[in-house]
Amino acid sequence: MERLKLIAMDEEDLGVISAHCQDAVGKVSDLEFLPSQKRFILTLNRYVWENSGKRRIPERRRSVLHFNQVEDVKITGIDQKSPQTILSLLAVTFEGKEAPAGSLNLVFSGNATIRLDVECIEVQLSDMDAAWKAKSVPTHNAD
Repeated sequence: MERLKLIAMDEEDLGVISAHCQDAVGKVSDLEFLPSQKRFILTLNRYVWENSGKRRIPERRRSVLHFNQVEDVKITGIDQKSPQTILSLLAVTFEGKEAPAGSLNLVFSGNATIRLDVECIEVQLSDMDAAWKAKSVPTHNAD
């Protein structure tokens, strides 16, 4: 299986990464901010959406999201004192401020968000070797 390695430098690229990360899960302990490097890292188990509809076995893959040029992090609705809590990523969006700066928003289920104030969009998604059969296929109910 081919591993993904995607880079986003603008909102259009970010939309592609967001789509590939929809329904990825990780633990609170998988969040890491490295202020001296201006980097935020999220390790997660990504549902491999690009295999959907290809008669392949549903799969999850261990992946890492790197956010660079991060100046500040604001976390809402996530108890950082509960490192084993599972987070389900729904989307990654961008709100522009004074170009090219803005805020990257990591939107999780349960009204949890992480806002990364960034100098510019510089995001990388990298799959690791670990992959396994998914226990279920994520579904979304239309409201």
